[in-house]
Amino acid sequence: DVIAGRKVVLVSKDTTGPAPEIAKRLAQEAVVRDKVDFLAGFGLTPEALAVAPVATQAKKPMIVMNAASSIVTAKSPYIARVSMTLPQVSAPMGTWAAKNGIRRVFTLVADYAPGHDSEAAFKTTFTAGGGQVIEAVRTPLKNPEFSPFVQRIKDAKPDAVFVFLPAGEQGIAFMKSFQERGLAKAGIRVIATGDLTDDHVLPAMGDAAVGMITTFHYSAAHDSPENRAFLDAYRKATGDQGQPNFMAVGGWDGMAAIAEVVKRLGGQVDGDRAMTVLKGLKLASPRGAISIDPETRDVVQTVYVRRVEKVGGQYRNVEFDRFPDQRDPGR
Repeated sequence: DVIAGRKVVLVSKDTTGPAPEIAKRLAQEAVVRDKVDFLAGFGLTPEALAVAPVATQAKKPMIVMNAASSIVTAKSPYIARVSMTLPQVSAPMGTWAAKNGIRRVFTLVADYAPGHDSEAAFKTTFTAGGGQVIEAVRTPLKNPEFSPFVQRIKDAKPDAVFVFLPAGEQGIAFMKSFQERGLAKAGIRVIATGDLTDDHVLPAMGDAAVGMITTFHYSAAHDSPENRAFLDAYRKATGDQGQPNFMAVGGWDGMAAIAEVVKRLGGQVDGDRAMTVLKGLKLASPRGAISIDPETRDVVQTVYVRRVEKVGGQYRNVEFDRFPDQRDPGR
């Protein structure tokens, strides 16, 4: 809790999100009243975009630990991202699907910026590989009812449906409807970004998730010394409450980046000098080696192809292929 002689203090603020106006107000409070050295977190793109002008005006480094639209890092020279972008994890799925016998795909994404990014990146690489997107739908971000969309997918008879939905309850609801309407029995496969098979929700999906193929930057099943240490630390910190997911690893790496900046600056944090350290920064992450692109201030990392399997009685995203050194194609 001390880095380069500086005591680490975490000031937590809850937007109750998605609430961009609240995010901006809380960030202003953090800068003016709490006098923070860094702004960090940002689960959702609209909130990150709302806070970007605050970071610019205050010259405060802003570490994005999740928000995944390509546009985020372009909105302030003080933003660096350690998580991922949706194009970064969606484009490899298009390439993989086209190379593995999937020819006709129906796409279903949430109707907001990350969903649009994901849809466009997948379509670009999938059609470049000879595939065809036969229909595309966008679902409401709040309280979507998936049954009519799933019926449209079944009627279209694609080889597969490509899905991006925010991690959590929506993925569970989609898979429930997918199973109830018999799409798996009709031979329609689910391919998706890893948000759909988030490590936190796999137990709730159960056997319905087995065999699903996703592309993503982190799985709790990743086999490395760094990830084993991370899993152990996570269990100790949370009292063994399940597996950490990609948001947890984003938080871990975001704090690792902040710690490295403070060390290199000898505890004297200045916004411009901090950004100089962040540009090109390399970290040994639980997901594998990552770095920050000096030009875009966005993360460069391996994107893994994973299959949901039941291992030792637990559901896991098991990696079986990879796309190394992936930058954000959206930028």
